[in-house]
Amino acid sequence: MKQAVVNFILIICTWLLGACGKGDTTAPYAPPVTTPATDTTVAVQYGTPFANVTDPQDAVIYQVNMRVFSQAGNFAGVTARLGAIKDLGANVVYLMPIFPVGQLKALNSPYCVKDYFTVNPEFGTVADLRALVDAAHLQNMSVILDWVANHTAWDHSWISAHKDWYLQDAAGNIVSPPGTGWTDVAQLNYQHADLRKAMIKAMKYWVLTANIDGFRCDYADGPPADFWKQAIDSLRGITTHRLIMMAEGGRTANFTVGFDYNFGFSYFNTLKNIYGKERPVTAIDTLNTNEYLSAGPAQRVVRYTSNHDVNGSDGTPAELFGGINGAMTAFVVTAFMKSVPMIYNGQEVATAYRLLFPFTGAKIDWSVHPEVTAEYKKVLAFRSSSAAIRRGALTSYSSNDVCAFTKVLGTEQVLVIANLRNRTITYNVPPALQPVAWKDVFTGSSAALGTSFTLQPYAYYILKP
Repeated sequence: MKQAVVNFILIICTWLLGACGKGDTTAPYAPPVTTPATDTTVAVQYGTPFANVTDPQDAVIYQVNMRVFSQAGNFAGVTARLGAIKDLGANVVYLMPIFPVGQLKALNSPYCVKDYFTVNPEFGTVADLRALVDAAHLQNMSVILDWVANHTAWDHSWISAHKDWYLQDAAGNIVSPPGTGWTDVAQLNYQHADLRKAMIKAMKYWVLTANIDGFRCDYADGPPADFWKQAIDSLRGITTHRLIMMAEGGRTANFTVGFDYNFGFSYFNTLKNIYGKERPVTAIDTLNTNEYLSAGPAQRVVRYTSNHDVNGSDGTPAELFGGINGAMTAFVVTAFMKSVPMIYNGQEVATAYRLLFPFTGAKIDWSVHPEVTAEYKKVLAFRSSSAAIRRGALTSYSSNDVCAFTKVLGTEQVLVIANLRNRTITYNVPPALQPVAWKDVFTGSSAALGTSFTLQPYAYYILKP
C-alpha cells in the first residue's frame, strides 16, 4: 500500500539524516522510561461529556504533531494555541499518538506504541491532556486521538503476556507487519477474541478518562473490517458521547462498518500528478465516484494537501503544488469539492521546510506568512457559512486544466473555478453556467463569464448568483 511505502521511505530518510549529521553536537532525543499501566486499568468518566461534538459532515480537521507544534513539544504548547486553530476555521483537533514510544528495535516513531493506557511523559500528564481537551471544548472544538491498532512496540507488555495475540511465523516468532518494512513494530493478530476486547477496552478508556471525541485510526485497512465494526458498535454504545471515527484507509468496507470518514490517498496522489505531471484535471471526477463507493449520504473522504507522512516523504504543499499561490488553489479545491478537509500544522503559515520523521528537529515558526494564514481563514470562513459547499450536490464542469464545479443545496448555488496550471488558461464556459449573473463571494463584484473566461496562473474564483 502507499502508506507502507511512505513509512519505509521515511525510515530510510531518517537513517540517512543521522548518517549525515555526525558533526551535530545536539544530543539525540531519548524517550523517558515509563511504567506501563495494566489491562486491569478501569475507566471512570471524567468531568462532563462534550455535548457539541462537530457533525462529521461539517468538520474541518486540524492535525497536530506535538513534537513540532511548539517549542516545548507538549500538550501545554497545543493548549496555548487552540485559539489560533479556532480562528483559522478548524473545528476538530486531531492529535497524533499520545502514547509512550517503544525503545526495543525502535526508531522513536510515535506510531510504535508501548502502552495504550498511559500518556507519553514527553507530552505531559493525563491532567495536561484533560486540560487541552477541556479548553478545546470550551471553544466548541472536538478532539480526536490517533489510534494505532494494527501493531505495537516490541516492548509492549502484550509481547510477553499474550504472545498468541501476535502474528507469528512458522517457527513461532512474532513478526513485523508483512510487506511494510516497519521493523520497529510487531503485528497483532485479530483472530483472537481477547485481543479485540482488550483493544476496544483501551479505546473506551480514553473516551471516558479524557472526554475525547473520537479516533483517527492509523492504517485502518490493516485490521480486518469486522474488528472495526465490533469496535465502532461498542464505542457508539457509550451513549453519553457522540464520536467521530476516521479510517486512515481506502477500503470501501470502512464505510459499511461505521466509519464516518475514509482517507484520500488517491486524491492526494492524483492532485500531485495534476500539478507535477500535467495530468488532466478531470481525473478528479473519477475519484469523486470511486472514493465514495459504499458511502452513505453523511459519510465523507478526508482530503488534504499535506500530512505528517507526505510532508516528509513527498514535500511541503509549496513544493508539490507550484509554490504558495498554487498550494492555496490546491487547498481550495480540496476543501470545497467533495470532502472534509484536513490541515497539517504549519501549512497555514506556508512552512518552507519539511517536518522530518521522527519530528524531533525543526519546530514550526508561527510568525511567517500572515498573508497565507489570512487566506486560509477567508476560505474556511466561507466553507463554514455555506451549507451548499459542506453538504450540497456536486456537478463537475472541469476541463483538462481547470477545476470547475458547482455545489447546490436548496436555493444556494456556489460555483468554484480554479486554474491548476502555472500559466494563463482560457476556460470555455459550459452553456449551463453562461446565463447566470455571478458575483464574487469575497468582493461582491460581478463576474461576467461569457462564453470563455481567462484565468491567470493558479487563480481561483468562488462565485454565487
